[in-house]
Amino acid sequence: MINDVVDTLSRHSANKKRSVVVAGHRTSISLENVFWDHLRKIAEDRRISVNELVTKIDRDRDGSLSSAIRVFVLDDLQN
Repeated sequence: MINDVVDTLSRHSANKKRSVVVAGHRTSISLENVFWDHLRKIAEDRRISVNELVTKIDRDRDGSLSSAIRVFVLDDLQN
């Protein structure tokens, strides 16, 4: 049982770098898997691509894009 919990935490907390297109420009973003998973779910629920969603987040951000995405996902989870 404890091994299952550790395996789950390891998978969710592992950083994954992915390429996205933000406002027509390709860039790489490094996020934990749990954030990528929820970002894809939000995009699917809104019927837009992850690239479109990240572009919208990018337009409104103050800090780094990775941080803005994490805050966006956390805000979505709270609502």
